[in-house]
Amino acid sequence: MNGKRFFRTIQVKLVIIYLLLILVAMQLIGVYFISTMKTSLTDNFTNNLKEQADILSKLAARNLAMKPSSDSEASSESAEDLSLVVRNLFSISGTEVQVLDGNGRVVATSLQVAESYIGKKNTSLAVSRALQGISDNEEEVIDENGVRKKIIALPVTYNDNERVVGAVYMVASMDSLYDTVNRVNQIFFSGLLIALGLTGLLGILLAHTITSPIQGLTRQAAAVAEGKFDLQVPVLGDDEIGRLSMAFNDMTKRLKEALSVNEEENEKLGSILSNMSDGVIAADEHGQVIIWNRRSLEMLEVQSCEGCSLSELLGLTEPMLRELQQGKQQTVILSREQETDEPEGVLRATFTPIHRRDKGITGTIAVLQDITEQEKLEQSRRQFVANVSHELRTPLTTIKSYAEALDDGALAERELSERFVGVIRNETERMIRLVTDLLHLSRLDSNQAPLRRRQTNVHEMLDEVADRFSFQLRQKSIRASIRVDRSLKTAWLDRDQIDQVLDNLMSNAIKYTLDGGTIELGAQKPDPASIAISVKDTGIGIPKKDLSRIFDRFYRVDKARSRNMGGTGLGLSIAREIVKAHGGTISLNSELNEGTTVTFTLPALQEDGESA
Repeated sequence: MNGKRFFRTIQVKLVIIYLLLILVAMQLIGVYFISTMKTSLTDNFTNNLKEQADILSKLAARNLAMKPSSDSEASSESAEDLSLVVRNLFSISGTEVQVLDGNGRVVATSLQVAESYIGKKNTSLAVSRALQGISDNEEEVIDENGVRKKIIALPVTYNDNERVVGAVYMVASMDSLYDTVNRVNQIFFSGLLIALGLTGLLGILLAHTITSPIQGLTRQAAAVAEGKFDLQVPVLGDDEIGRLSMAFNDMTKRLKEALSVNEEENEKLGSILSNMSDGVIAADEHGQVIIWNRRSLEMLEVQSCEGCSLSELLGLTEPMLRELQQGKQQTVILSREQETDEPEGVLRATFTPIHRRDKGITGTIAVLQDITEQEKLEQSRRQFVANVSHELRTPLTTIKSYAEALDDGALAERELSERFVGVIRNETERMIRLVTDLLHLSRLDSNQAPLRRRQTNVHEMLDEVADRFSFQLRQKSIRASIRVDRSLKTAWLDRDQIDQVLDNLMSNAIKYTLDGGTIELGAQKPDPASIAISVKDTGIGIPKKDLSRIFDRFYRVDKARSRNMGGTGLGLSIAREIVKAHGGTISLNSELNEGTTVTFTLPALQEDGESA
């Protein structure tokens, strides 16, 4: 029993904690250091072998490029020279170096005992990969003697066409590297034992300085428990134990001040209720409102709740209110409507019964939260999901129908089957465009498409846009023109993303402009702090009733025609998000059967003409 009590003392626990902390810390440091050192040594060893193999491959390239049939004597001398170079310059201790020709035969080797391999073919996988022109060929193996070795094979190329004429094969022992790692392990283990011994001695001394004041505090606490409140605990220092002693001495005074503290807490509670962002209403067991805060009056749009019943105030029926008071139901949604019957706001009321000991439920607390914005976001999400589902269902239905027709026998008729396959291909490409646009919108919404601004020549950018659509313009005999203010030369913007905006606007302009029409690309500076770029066409235009929703996702003026032309209904939404990411705005002006002008304005981050 005494042994168990000894090990339960704080002094022993502190010593054990010190020892465990040192042990864990030393182990973590040792593992990290040894792992890092081993990785560094291995990398240096490998890089050294690679550098020497690369040097040897460059020296051997010319000799290996000589055709054996051209001059046998010269070829023999070349092989002897190569062997001399390998033995003299690359005689690494414990390393075997082989130079192989394009067929994998050994031409030269660094070890005398391995000269019998000359002329024989090296069939290792690393050599085969190197002869195929693959430069990343390295592996660690353990031979039959238990020696760990590093194998590296590099291709030997000749001339500018990078023709592979042979390979360099190196096998080096890694025993010295792992011996170094083992010695470091032994040093760390010895240091760990020394550190644990010193920590144990210091832990005993430090633990005694901590437990001695605690023992004195325990004796005084027992005396106070017996009713001796006149005793004072000696304060031996300003550390945690000293502050604990002072707190113990103040305990009696704190008991006397309990009532005053309780009143302060009531005042704090009242202040919190009056400044809460949520509305709070409390009612008694009869449903009469007894407490409310200012926010609840604002949310319910009433002057006062005095004398009101909870059911009338919130517009609840008596049976529903009873269920809420009894805790059978906790949440109810309240809708506030205008005279036009359009919902002005949505409130969520959460009810919590008030329980009192031996009396049951004595009242109800209702917390009101304004969830109007949440409901709008949820409605937008539902509409977005419905639109995506509809856009994907149409091409999927078409693909399924044509695939079933092909399966039912249309595949035997070549002309009909080719037309069906073409329809399936077009619908598939349409779904791919839709998914690509959705992913792009997702990245823009989550700020995962960072801007990469650079100085851009505005006139050159618009010229390139017109060039990209020159074929479509010629097909419809549409004349394109470019107008840029002379004062506007360069702008700082993300060229790729702005090109996407211009491509989208230009594509829409070409789609909805009749043959022989005109399209104008323009850029100007309406003020020194902004740049305005516009795309103006003489197309069919957009009705005024659709202008307010033209930038909504999946919104189409003429749904059937837009879908047949390959549109996804997301182009203008993507353009708006890109312009918004630049800190700009985009607007659209259109007259039916007269044309459309889309203008987006970007902030001018640098004066025109200034060097990048």
